[in-house]
Parts: sequence; structure tokens; C-alpha cells
Amino acid sequence: MPAFKTLDDLTNLSGKRVLVRVDLNVPVSDGKVTDKTRIERVAPTIQELSREGAKVILLAHFGRPKGEPVADMSLSLIVSAVNEVLGTKILFAADCIGPDAEKAVDSMKDGDILLLENTRFHKGEEKNDAAFTEALAKNGDIFVNDAFSAAHRAHASTEGLAHHLPAYAGRTMQEELEALEKGLGNPARPVVAIVGGAKVSTKIDLLQNLVKKVDALVIGGGMANTFVAAKGVNVGKSLCEHDLAETAKAIMAEAEASGCAIVLPVDGVVAREFKAGAANETVAIDAIPADAMMLDVGPKSVDAVSDWISKASTLVWNGPLGAFEIEPFDKATVAAARHAAEQTKAGKLISVAGGGDTVAALNHAGVADDFSYVSTAGGAFLEWMEGKELPGVAVLTKNG
Repeated sequence: MPAFKTLDDLTNLSGKRVLVRVDLNVPVSDGKVTDKTRIERVAPTIQELSREGAKVILLAHFGRPKGEPVADMSLSLIVSAVNEVLGTKILFAADCIGPDAEKAVDSMKDGDILLLENTRFHKGEEKNDAAFTEALAKNGDIFVNDAFSAAHRAHASTEGLAHHLPAYAGRTMQEELEALEKGLGNPARPVVAIVGGAKVSTKIDLLQNLVKKVDALVIGGGMANTFVAAKGVNVGKSLCEHDLAETAKAIMAEAEASGCAIVLPVDGVVAREFKAGAANETVAIDAIPADAMMLDVGPKSVDAVSDWISKASTLVWNGPLGAFEIEPFDKATVAAARHAAEQTKAGKLISVAGGGDTVAALNHAGVADDFSYVSTAGGAFLEWMEGKELPGVAVLTKNG
């Protein structure tokens, strides 16, 4: 990965106006923030800059207001949660550009933290409009991007600002990029990837990229049924995209040409209904009853996955192995996740995971804190795994 500048490259910050792009797109219910994880992730960058005497000006989006002010998408709703996480009182401005923003910035003292209103209240944000970007840049001397989760968007506050101000990666962005470099950029081998989830159609680019980069690709979840069916096996009523059989075959052929082992289930846990505690049985993969559906991979498949994890030096994980959200179809995901956590804690494995379902599955297994790195970035993490250039990262490395 090309070099990028971090907070370590910043000196003499006292009195400097630092525009910091953060991800504060947190869930809110009845006016209260229900999950402060994203605020907690960006706190170290904000606190470090504040301690150094910078005037810390936070830029963030919230929801999808489509370029117009929307009352229930105002960042004023999360000010108290940010205060709580940071342990200090922050200031708030009713706009991110124009007189309101300028007045708030001008009245800041060294070390103050100011949150500007939702950048997406302006159409220029998502269009990466030059005039809007200049209006944002007017209030800063330095730009710090600490929102990897928005790095796949070429918006004014994620990409545009880096063309106007000296640009640096915040601590969360730095941590994410360093973890991803260890995951796929320049990994310790062998590298094993686990990819699960419901549909192959949402992860074609991901699978095509991974088979060229990893030593073994474990396919689980509903996606596995499509691959198994493409090999001529009857999967009964299991979730399966039969129309993607040729795509699955092409991915398997690409894997073979690249020397990547494809690991598919050899047995499965099947049921006649998709509900918690449904009557179920474990069968060989080629013995799925016509009226049943596979909802989890079986114990022999888990053993095979665990063997690959034991051989691996690096593990990249996106997507569960089964319908982990309902018992007892969470067993395979939990067992594999716990084995990966043990290997990581023993210093034998670098484990990088990401994606909403994956984070939920690791939390369910009680091991999210034991992985080397768990990304909360969602779309940006997936696009990185697909091998795509992320505009918000590319601009930092070009200015590095």
C-alpha cells in the first residue's frame, strides 16, 4: 500500500483548525443513541488533537437527507452521546458551511471540539461539488480523515477536501488500513478467507477477487448451496440461486487455475421450517431431503474449516456459515469463530473480519474482541475485499 500521512506527521497543532471527517452515523431510537461504537472508535483521534491544542472541527453525515435539512437527521440529536464518550462538552453549529459555521469556528478556543451540522444537508456533499468543498475547506487549515466506513464514497468531506488542505489519516483510519494491509495487501501466508451470507449474486466481485489472492476460500451460508448445486447435487428446498450455476463453475475454475482451494460443506444441518428450535437433522451434503433446507453446515464441515484455520497464518472473514441468528443453526459459525479466536490469542493467526452480519456473528460467539481486527465499515470493507480502489483512501495515499 502506498504511504499515507498520519497524526504522527503533525506538529505544532496549537491553534490550528483541523477538519476531522468522522463516522457518527449511529442508530438512534426515541431520541437516544442505542449503539455508541462508532463514536468510541473516533474518540482517540478527537482527544489526541484536542490535547495538542488544535481546534477540532468535526464533519459527519447522518442518514440520507438527500441534500435537504431534515429535523430527525440533525447531528444535534447525538451531541449528548458524543459528550458522554469524550468526557467533555462539545460545541455545535447549525450548519457545516456559511455564516453559522464560520461564527462557531471563529469563537473556538485551542482544544475546543466543534461538531458541524450534517454535511448531507447540502446537495454539494454527495456530488463532491467544487464550490461546496471550498466552503468546507475555508474553515480549516488541516484535513484529517478518520471515516474509513465512508471512504468508498467520493464525497466532498471524504475525498474533495484532501485536494484543498494537507491531508492525514486519523487513528481509526490508520488502524483499519494497517489491518487490511495485513489481511490481503501483504499478508503472512497461508491466507484463508471465509465468505458466507445468503446470496452469491451480492458477492460475485468479492469471490472473483479472493480466489486470486488467498490459498483457501471457505464458502458457507446460503451461498454454499449455489456452489454445491452447480456441482450437480440436489439441495432440496435450500436457498439457492440456480441461475448462477455457470458463475459458480467459473469461480471454481478460476480458483483451480490460481491454486486456491475451494472449501464447500460436506454435510449440513437441515430442517423443514426456518424458525428457532425447528426439528432438524444432520445429513451428508448429497443426501438433503427434497422437502428440507440446509440452514447450517454440519460438524464434519466445521472440522474441515477449523483445520484450514489451524493451517492459516492469516484469516479474512466476511459472512456467517449458517443462519446464525436462530438456534440451533448458529453452531458452525460459533465453533469456527471461537477456533479462530483461540488461534489469534495464541499468536498463531492474524484475523481480520468485517461486515454487519459478521460483526453480529462474532459478538454472538463472544469473540469479537479476540480477533486481530474487526471492521465496522460495511460497504467500504466489502469494496476493499473486492479489490476496488476507495476514493477516500486513494486521495490520502496520493497526498502522502
